[in-house]
Amino acid sequence: MSTVDRAAVENAIREYRDPYLEQDLLSLDAIRQLDIEGGVVSVKVELPYAAKGIAGALRQLVAHAIEQVTGVERADIDVQQRIRAHQAQRGMQSMANVKNIIAVASGKGGVGKSTTAVNLALALSQEGARVGILDADIYGPSVGMMLGLPEGTRPGNKDNKFFIPVEAHGIQAMSMAFLVTDSTPMVWRGPMVSGALQQLLTQSLWDDLDYLVIDMPPGTGDIQLTLAQKVPVTGAVIVTTPQDIALLDCKKGIEMFRKVEIPVLGVVENMSIHICSNCGHQEPLFGSGGGAKVADQYETELLGQLPLHLTIREQTDSGNPSVMAEPDSEVAMIYRDIARKVGAKLSQRARNLSSPIPSFSVSED
Repeated sequence: MSTVDRAAVENAIREYRDPYLEQDLLSLDAIRQLDIEGGVVSVKVELPYAAKGIAGALRQLVAHAIEQVTGVERADIDVQQRIRAHQAQRGMQSMANVKNIIAVASGKGGVGKSTTAVNLALALSQEGARVGILDADIYGPSVGMMLGLPEGTRPGNKDNKFFIPVEAHGIQAMSMAFLVTDSTPMVWRGPMVSGALQQLLTQSLWDDLDYLVIDMPPGTGDIQLTLAQKVPVTGAVIVTTPQDIALLDCKKGIEMFRKVEIPVLGVVENMSIHICSNCGHQEPLFGSGGGAKVADQYETELLGQLPLHLTIREQTDSGNPSVMAEPDSEVAMIYRDIARKVGAKLSQRARNLSSPIPSFSVSED
C-alpha cells in the first residue's frame, strides 16, 4: 500500500476556493484538522461565516479532489462554522450575547427595507446562525406582523427589569409593537425615540446571537445618530429601488454611515424587475442598473436584486416571509445568497477582542 503524501492532499484542498471569500481553505485558515490513516483522509473545515447552503457542495468538491490523490481510498469531510465577534465603529465594545450587529437602512421609505431585514434575518438563520431582529422603526414597527406574530404579543420579562425576546420562525425578535397596541401612535420627540431604542436593545436578554439584524427607520435622523454613537454596529446594508429619487437617498444613507465610521457591506436593490403574475412578462418599471451604479460609485457591493412580485408582498403580509414560505424559490435563494455575502464580508473584519457591554436596566430607585 502506497503512503498518502500530505503535501499532495493539501494541494488538492487548495483546488477549492471559497465562492464568497475568494480564497482557498488553507489560506483562510479554515482547516482545523487533517488526518491521514492508511488510505482514509479526514478533514475538518471551519468556515468563519454562516454558510450551511454551500456546505454540501464544499464537502463533495473537496472530497472529490482529495480522492484523486494517489493512495487515497476515501475522504471524509466535516464542514462546520464558527462565527466570531468583529470590530464595530471606533473600536466600540460588542454587546453581551451579541457577536455582530447588522443595520438594515434606507434613505427613504417604501423601498422594501423591512421586508429585506426580515428575510435577511431568516436567511442567516437558515444558513445555520443564531439570529435576532430588532425593529428600530419606533414610529411604524412592522416586523412583528411580518413574522406572523398576532396583535397583543408581549415579550416575557425577567425580574421586571429585562425583556425576553419573542421567538418566531426560529429567530429572536423585539419591537416597540410588542409593548403597545397596533393603533397606538408614537407621538414622541427625537430624544424619547432614541431612548426607547437603547432600552429595547440593551434591556433585551438576547440569547447568544451570532447576528442581530436591526431594521432601521428610513432617513438619516435621531435614531440613526443614536445607533452610530451608542450601539456597536459591525456593518450596514442599504436598501434601495432602481429609480433616481430612491438612489439619491440611497447615496445619503451610505454617506451617513461613512461619516460615523460604520462600514457599508453593500446595497440590496428591490423591485428591480416587475414580473407579471399572469403571463410572467418581465419589465424594469423603475429603471435598471441603479443599484449597481451606486455600489460602484461608493466602492461597495451590489449584494442582490429582488423582483417586484406579488407573492413577496402576499407572503410578508401573511406573516410567512418568502424565505420561509418557499425556501426553494428563486427569491429565497437570492436572500440566502445575500446572507452568505453579508456574513462573509463581516468575517473579513478584524476581531473584536474587547470585553462586551453588559445588559443594563433603568429604574426610578
